[in-house]
Amino acid sequence: MTISVAITGATGRMGGLIRRIIDETEGLELHAALSSGSDLDELRGADALIDVTNYDASVRAVDAALEHGLDVVVGTSGWDAARLAELEARIPAGRGVLVVPNFSVGSVVATRLAEIAGRFFDSIEILEAHHEAKVDSPSGTAVRTAERIAAARGAALAPPNAQQPARGQTVEGIPVHSLRLRGVVADQQVVLGGTGESLNIRHETYSQDAYVEGIRLALRAVTGLEGLEVGLDGLLGLDELLPPAGARA
Repeated sequence: MTISVAITGATGRMGGLIRRIIDETEGLELHAALSSGSDLDELRGADALIDVTNYDASVRAVDAALEHGLDVVVGTSGWDAARLAELEARIPAGRGVLVVPNFSVGSVVATRLAEIAGRFFDSIEILEAHHEAKVDSPSGTAVRTAERIAAARGAALAPPNAQQPARGQTVEGIPVHSLRLRGVVADQQVVLGGTGESLNIRHETYSQDAYVEGIRLALRAVTGLEGLEVGLDGLLGLDELLPPAGARA
């Protein structure tokens, strides 16, 4: 079976990578490559949409895709827990939406490790860096990591001292520091402090090639999903190998 894929955000960095992956992958074919000026009716007839735009454009694209009967992979930042809950309520029966904060396998594993480790430390901060052209901050990966740590603990952490505004944006009580630098692709560190020790869980991305396997996996899997799924964890088998914190092994 060949999966016909439409791309929104096709003229951007990730959009170009996705077009290459579709061209090189058996069982995938390009239906339409949409830019910011394209008519979303061009989605009609595709099997799936992969969206790599910005949050506002993503909402419009996802809603249009679901209306036209497509399954959807979302690779756009900005879909926090509250927005995901709203999205889940809008998904029609029989359709699947896979929201992927990061397509890198290493990043997915690092977030799961941070989720597990976060139960044992009360002092946690996240540092994330991306290329200078990335417009949003903090990154979707950093937000997802903070949310996963808080969920594993059963509550948000105590917020940092309000008299220290330089400590970044707080997500679930965890300060997140964002850097946007020329020459960087992506880098995230979760730093956990304890009495007499610290633990640093770091993942670095050196090129966009790190996203290829995750994108290919998401596109092949999404037409078999129903409802909302967040992250590649389940598709990679991490739920069995490293059960989510609080779950029974």
